[in-house]
Amino acid sequence: MGRFPRPSGPRLLYTLCNSHRKTTPSQSPAAAALQGTFQFRDFSAGSAARAKEDKEPWWKDSMEKLRNIGISAHIDSGKTTLTERVLYYTGRIHEIHEVRGRDGVGAKMDSMDLEREKGITIQSAATYCTWNGYQINIIDTPGHVDFTIEVERALRVLDGAVLVLCSVGGVQSQSITVDRQMRRYEVPRLAFINKLDRMGADPWKVLNQARSKLRHNSAAMQVPIGLEDDFKGLVDLVQLKAYYFHGSNGEKVVAEDIPADMEDLVAEKRRELIETVSEVDDKLAEKFLNEEPISSTDLEEAVRRATVARKFIPVFMGSAFKNKGVQPLLDGVLNYLPCPVEVSNYALDQTRNEEKVTLAGTPDGPLVALAFKLEEGRFGQLTYLRIYEGVIRKGDFIINVNTGKKVKVPRLVRMHSNEMEDIQEAHAGQIVAVFGVDCASGDTFTDGSVRYTMTSMNVPEPVMSLAVQPVSKDSGGQFSKALNRFQKEDPTFRVGLDAESGQTIISGMGELHLEVYVERIRREYKVDAIVGKPRVNFRETVTQRAEFDYLHKKQTGGQGQYGRVCGYIEPLPPGSATKFEFENLIVGQAIPSNFIPAIEKGFKEAANSGSLIGHPVENIRICLTDGASHAVDSSELAFKLAAIYAFRKCYTAARPVILEPVMLVELKVPTEFQGTVAGDINKRKGVIVGNDQEGDDSVITAQVPLNNMFGYSTSLRSMTQGKGEFTMEYKEHLPVSHDVQMQLVNNYKGTKEAE
Repeated sequence: MGRFPRPSGPRLLYTLCNSHRKTTPSQSPAAAALQGTFQFRDFSAGSAARAKEDKEPWWKDSMEKLRNIGISAHIDSGKTTLTERVLYYTGRIHEIHEVRGRDGVGAKMDSMDLEREKGITIQSAATYCTWNGYQINIIDTPGHVDFTIEVERALRVLDGAVLVLCSVGGVQSQSITVDRQMRRYEVPRLAFINKLDRMGADPWKVLNQARSKLRHNSAAMQVPIGLEDDFKGLVDLVQLKAYYFHGSNGEKVVAEDIPADMEDLVAEKRRELIETVSEVDDKLAEKFLNEEPISSTDLEEAVRRATVARKFIPVFMGSAFKNKGVQPLLDGVLNYLPCPVEVSNYALDQTRNEEKVTLAGTPDGPLVALAFKLEEGRFGQLTYLRIYEGVIRKGDFIINVNTGKKVKVPRLVRMHSNEMEDIQEAHAGQIVAVFGVDCASGDTFTDGSVRYTMTSMNVPEPVMSLAVQPVSKDSGGQFSKALNRFQKEDPTFRVGLDAESGQTIISGMGELHLEVYVERIRREYKVDAIVGKPRVNFRETVTQRAEFDYLHKKQTGGQGQYGRVCGYIEPLPPGSATKFEFENLIVGQAIPSNFIPAIEKGFKEAANSGSLIGHPVENIRICLTDGASHAVDSSELAFKLAAIYAFRKCYTAARPVILEPVMLVELKVPTEFQGTVAGDINKRKGVIVGNDQEGDDSVITAQVPLNNMFGYSTSLRSMTQGKGEFTMEYKEHLPVSHDVQMQLVNNYKGTKEAE
């Protein structure tokens, strides 16, 4: 697994050695970069020869000055606001707009109308900027758990990340989910405690929460000068300087001496920082134990080593909204997060039975690029690529390893939110987009010299479905076009057809997720859709072993049908990686081996719809122990039908149960309403698993069946006078109680009979 964004990428290999630099002696590389004086390198043999003379590869300087980072956090922690400030200070945009701005413009990275109206991020947006001569590719990701695939995709292809925490809300449920995703893709990260200007801001409480809830080995890199309304600036614990942010947008950073009344606190926090890093870095530990003086350079290098090795998480502070602390965070990204060459990425070699191959991550190797995100643009499909190795040029032929197709790159662009900039070539470590290349999310492209594939990302199962149909029959074409496009773009959005009712069913990660797609069909395709009642994705499973012995025999003149299957079905042990297993335990040739795949297919088909409520059956193992065949009448169809009927016959004997999706719900309500809310959770058959006090609020964690959570936001508002808030995410499928099972089965039978 790896990491994920939308295209961006360094300004191509801008001027590497002095002989190629167009800057005047008085001009810094950063100034030159910002003015766009970039030059594409010549990849000819001559340039390789020159690089050999220089004793260093031509790309070394450019790769070291490149960072791919994502910004992720809980809802409303300030990710998009932080990205907006970063773009402003790095000269990418020239004025700041707020996320829920009254000017109606909205933040640069929220380019969709829906995002601007709701004040939330729906799609991850990518951009690039230049800071102190370094190129930074940034991805701003959504916070809502419904759009979790956007976060998965960004982290799959990124080298580092910034986890934003709110200094008032602290570590919230979605912060835990995002942190888990970062851990899954082994992404080194910094933490940024935002909103220090708000009432009740307490960065030290948040730091302790990160250590206890997220198990972070972390320490503060800065100490705030004042909090809430008195928040003035920050003291840097590495350089031992106080920084103040002047100017209308905090663009002038002024360094001064540490205020006298803070010297003791700063000394204590610096010692804490050194101790924490010493625990995971031997070089610093040696100096610390020998009581040698530790210079700011020693400390900075140790923090970088520990962060890149994912043993330490530096914590920065500030207030993005009040324009304080963003520039030091940018310096932290350059100082402590890895460049593409420092991160190890693996590919699977298809010619050697998917053997793991470590990619060097340099532009010298063969091309290996991963298509991690697709978008339907005005000019056709836009495919976002993260290049892991090699170079891609406009007009090149590249090969899609997953399909074997050879395609030409007609247009290569770099993205800045929804704007594009054409480029001629891009190299390893960059994130770019190509037009007119037909592929699926997760496909790997190479130049044909190797057959490597990158491991795919984790795609969670959808938990909720809705029936949708267009209002007018004429708009059916546009309607199906919209659904096909969204399915291609978003792997968690599924479209199916209900065989019984003939309705189109869309499935996704939650109410908001599906609501956004229905709204996008209306806006982008001008199709009004009628939405049915939400439907929960139940599952069925068996609880005990049951034997089957079924003979399928049909004689209708001419060749008949004959197939006998014997064996048993049983539940899989808890925690199994697969949801359906088929084992052939037949000794000898009771059934010819060429019929075995047809039997497996029959059982798989039968498991698609259980007899209780017609939902898929999972967590079952089917073992075939015996059978019989006929020399003339046996066929694949006969055995497939025998398997289907055998499954249906023994299914009731295996004591089937219905499984329902159970959600992990985190509520934050004023303490006075705690009793009412807890009582309501019990009424919804929820189990309260945790209850913490946070100031005047109670934080309740509960596990509640999704079926009982529809319309919960409205009832929570009315119970708490609009002061309560909640987030929920899918936890697991669990058996329903006996009375609920009876009710669901009777409802299913009732609808079947009505038809």
